[in-house]
Amino acid sequence: MSRLAPEGRGGESTSSSDEGSALVEFVALALLVMIPLIYIVMAVARVQSAAYAVTTAVREAGRVYATSASDVQGRQRAAAAARLALADHGFELTSGALQVRCAGGPCLAPGTRVEVSVRLSVPLPFLPQNFERGTDLSVPVSADHVEVIDTYRESE
Repeated sequence: MSRLAPEGRGGESTSSSDEGSALVEFVALALLVMIPLIYIVMAVARVQSAAYAVTTAVREAGRVYATSASDVQGRQRAAAAARLALADHGFELTSGALQVRCAGGPCLAPGTRVEVSVRLSVPLPFLPQNFERGTDLSVPVSADHVEVIDTYRESE
């Protein structure tokens, strides 16, 4: 005796209405889990990219400032270096995002500490800038760097 269809109770064959429903349920659950997971990965990747960008921007801005001939030239070169470093990662240098401070005397005097900081606000992907009134859905990212002016540098 060969059986073509599985038998239920009492020898009757089971209904075929449940066939394929496991696949539909799997796809629906996979989408419910995967879409938020993909969004989280995208958001974290964007914030991590911003963290790398600001770290590079402050380091390069400090280096070019420390090798400049004057304070004005140093601030211009620091802004240009920070702008380039941020642009490499797809970000823009906004006004007020770069701060250059000098501690311990004139800015380019030998042994002076130059403190550089960059603050960046990273918007979350696919969300409007102002979701509600006064609510900013962005992640603040910042980095600080201290560069010491070379001790053997010629004083201005």
